[in-house]
Amino acid sequence: KAALLNNQLQQYIINNNRLGIPALFVTEAYNGVDAEGTTKFCRPVTMAASFDTALVHAVWDVIGREARSRGLHMCHSPEADLSRDPRFGRMSEAFGEDTYLTTQMIVAAVTGVQGNYEGLTKTHIGAVTKHFAGYGQVQGGTNFAAIEISPRTFNDEILPPFKAAVLQAKTLGIMASHGDINGVASHANPDLLRGILKKDWGFKGYVVSDANDIARLHFFMKVAETPEDAAAMALKAGMDVDLYSDVAYALLPVMVSKDSSLLPYINEAAGRVLRTKFILGLFDDPLVKVENAEVQHNAATSKVLARQMDEASLILLKNNVVNGEPTLPLAKKLFTGKTIAIIGPALTEHAQESFEKIGGTGVKFVAEKGFELTNRDASVPVLNADTAAGLKRLLGIARQSDAVILYLGGDAFTAKEGFFNNALGDRATIDPVGCQDALLQSIKAMGKPVVVVLMHRRTLSINAIAKYADAIIDGWDLSEFGNEAIAKVIFGDVNPSGKLPVTVPRSIGQLPIHYSQKEINYKKGYLFMENGPLYPFGYGLSYAHFNYGKLQLSDSVLTEGKKITISASITNTSSMDGKEVVQLYIKDQIGSVTRPDKELKGFQKLLIKAGETKQVYFDITPDMLAFTKLDNEFGLEAGTYEIMVGTSSAEGVSGKFKLTTKK
Repeated sequence: KAALLNNQLQQYIINNNRLGIPALFVTEAYNGVDAEGTTKFCRPVTMAASFDTALVHAVWDVIGREARSRGLHMCHSPEADLSRDPRFGRMSEAFGEDTYLTTQMIVAAVTGVQGNYEGLTKTHIGAVTKHFAGYGQVQGGTNFAAIEISPRTFNDEILPPFKAAVLQAKTLGIMASHGDINGVASHANPDLLRGILKKDWGFKGYVVSDANDIARLHFFMKVAETPEDAAAMALKAGMDVDLYSDVAYALLPVMVSKDSSLLPYINEAAGRVLRTKFILGLFDDPLVKVENAEVQHNAATSKVLARQMDEASLILLKNNVVNGEPTLPLAKKLFTGKTIAIIGPALTEHAQESFEKIGGTGVKFVAEKGFELTNRDASVPVLNADTAAGLKRLLGIARQSDAVILYLGGDAFTAKEGFFNNALGDRATIDPVGCQDALLQSIKAMGKPVVVVLMHRRTLSINAIAKYADAIIDGWDLSEFGNEAIAKVIFGDVNPSGKLPVTVPRSIGQLPIHYSQKEINYKKGYLFMENGPLYPFGYGLSYAHFNYGKLQLSDSVLTEGKKITISASITNTSSMDGKEVVQLYIKDQIGSVTRPDKELKGFQKLLIKAGETKQVYFDITPDMLAFTKLDNEFGLEAGTYEIMVGTSSAEGVSGKFKLTTKK
């Protein structure tokens, strides 16, 4: 039906505009195409936990195909923002805290949805990479707030994912950020849009506003005296498309009749949009074949891919050893004839069916949500205070069970976008809401094995969960098949291999806490709190055990135009096959400016069979070491660099090399 309706609408538009120009139909794609009947994948931050760019590319390839088959042409996705503040309700829309990881995920997503650019004429859609730039760094973690970023941090950490989207992935569109950059509104920033994006990077696609943001230059950001001034400012700054407003570019026909100097800017913007339509093949074939939509419609192969993505993204945070045996995986034969409770306020639909499908008929499963975390108001959710009856029900079920799988965390109402009018989605604290910690402690006091499954859209400070749970599986926000993946991990059908795409703090007071801060930030901790994060970036356990051998370097000196190859052996010392995300970090020991403690510069996800040893190789090239120096030029500095190859940002084997530069 969507394909048929879009064809009818497109035909009407072509027949009823002066030049017969087809329209662009646009969607969103946070966890698949935002439309009924499409495959629902996990969220981008969950995908990032897989550290599997090939799988991410495959997922976005499906998104592109499903969208185009329905008559859609562009999506306002993916997000190249960095998620470093868990107060921000939209953090699950992006790929985590790290510049390099986000860059790799953005390239995979954009090339996937665009069909490696070759599919744009018929089978795929164009990406609108957003929000350019720095949107995730809003002050206080609140939507629409100001953004203060040093030019050096902006250049070295915020811009690279966007630059890769343009130069490597060839994104057709860019969406400007709601926010400002150090007082300059992004929608009226010619240095950002015309300078960096269009001149320096050679971007030839179109720049679209975030919803109503051109008009907001006047009535919200107050950098334009009138709506007409706002429209002119944005147009001259490089904004090509105004995303729906009656008091912005809708005013241009009258404005240009009075001021013809605006015409070249209008022609340029129109040209960029027309170029996009030509690339998408809309002038040759503006309609889609309705029968193709049926083929792409939530296909069986797409569902398989959604399951694979879930399985690759699950993170094992904790796995206590009790009486010489790890809590997970649960042995099905030991629970034959016994009862396992699947309970908790973060429980999602069809959990019992999923566990029965994976766990088999020999185990009795009892599923119960108990209570909602909020009143589920889409605008301003209110915490549910009426939880006593549900809590009593959950404790009763747990008491009658032999083991408890406890779903805790949050949902779509405890972390969401705080829309412009009458909506909130950001939080001042990041502790699990309500009585969740008390529920866990009460069940733990019963002396039963308790496996906590975390479902959430923002990083949470899970101190009580980390203390009392026997095992923790971090699922973030999974697809419609997520419970199957969780059950497979719990019963050992799948060996977890996900890694944290963010750093998990003990308290909101530790922010900022991303692992790649400057080294000097780690000098002092806080009174009355254990120092460091609860879980570091890149962390994730496996049922297998991996030992890293000594690091080997092909040379101790790196010169411009050359490379060093480093290698390390990794041995699976367990009796179970497993996948390990091998991570490469580099640290500049001495710089002309204070430097990050370490930076992720590479990763590989390897399947290592039981008892097998694999050799992993990384190439280090000078361009990986460039940064904005004291003179504000982007380039290299000679000196000593430390490298670490390991299982997380906090654990690995190390070595050193020297970089020499041309005088």
